Amino acid sequence: MKNLMGFATAALILASGAHAGDLHHYSKTDGVSGNLNFIGSDTCLNLMTLWGEAFQEQYPNVRIQGEGKGSSTAPPALIEGTAQLGPMSRAMKASEIDAFEEKFGYKPTEFRVALDALAVYVNKDNPIADTGLTLPQVDAIFSQTRKGGESSDVKTWGDVGVKGEFADKPLSLYGRNSASGTYGFFKKKALFEGDYKDSVKEQPGSASVVQGVENDRYAVGYSGMGYSTSGVRKVPLAKKPGDSYHPADVEMVLSGDYPLGRFLYIYLNKAPNEELDPLVREFLSFVFSHEGQAQVEKAGFIQVPAQVAEQEIKKTAKSS
Repeated sequence: MKNLMGFATAALILASGAHAGDLHHYSKTDGVSGNLNFIGSDTCLNLMTLWGEAFQEQYPNVRIQGEGKGSSTAPPALIEGTAQLGPMSRAMKASEIDAFEEKFGYKPTEFRVALDALAVYVNKDNPIADTGLTLPQVDAIFSQTRKGGESSDVKTWGDVGVKGEFADKPLSLYGRNSASGTYGFFKKKALFEGDYKDSVKEQPGSASVVQGVENDRYAVGYSGMGYSTSGVRKVPLAKKPGDSYHPADVEMVLSGDYPLGRFLYIYLNKAPNEELDPLVREFLSFVFSHEGQAQVEKAGFIQVPAQVAEQEIKKTAKSS
């Protein structure tokens, strides 16, 4: 419910005229140096790398490095102190927050740093991209439990209405591994909390899912919208039968019409009423600036509206 409300708020803010052009321009400050480590989401890895490179152009004495092995690796890294930043492609689970709070006596601080959408990818030659799929059909493709309500399993492309060459071809399924926030988000939103089929080929990264679909003519997979290539197409989606199909693009994500939109996050350990480390504070200031959010678009994601950026940057203050 929290994520849905956050997305509705972002869409409302955008409609009211608070857009990326209203973001502050970053101004370099003195005394910023040191090492900044991050551990977490593979989906966020390219974006974190771009932010790091752009930030290091401002501060050559800063070293930013990290790894993206899945969102589930971020909370332990913050608890153990092996990273200052925990990028995640989903919100922290209650159990992860509880474990953090048990260690430190307060909750981790959450920052909504970008918008994304999970896309259902097919090979560029697949005609299903010209029509679309409903979420219950997506569920019947990837899930063995079919909690979306479809009465029968989807085994061939003909089962979802594809004609011609593809009609009798069995689907080849590509997805993420269970450490991934993308895996969890897709399970929740597209599988209606159901269980994946055993036949899903689990991939260690977002790009490898898309590459698998590109190289497998009859494949279908799910990954972040920023990982699209010329060899694949994104399938328009409808929430339920009878609804309109909507593409995975910026406008549809921000309006809330595309059903698999989400925020991307950075979590950190910020003790209440204590000053944030200057390096971390400046990095976040850069992230929510015009220059920082330009890297979001460069990575293939969607900038947060300016009012959301203003709300998030307030969390870096001592009193929060």
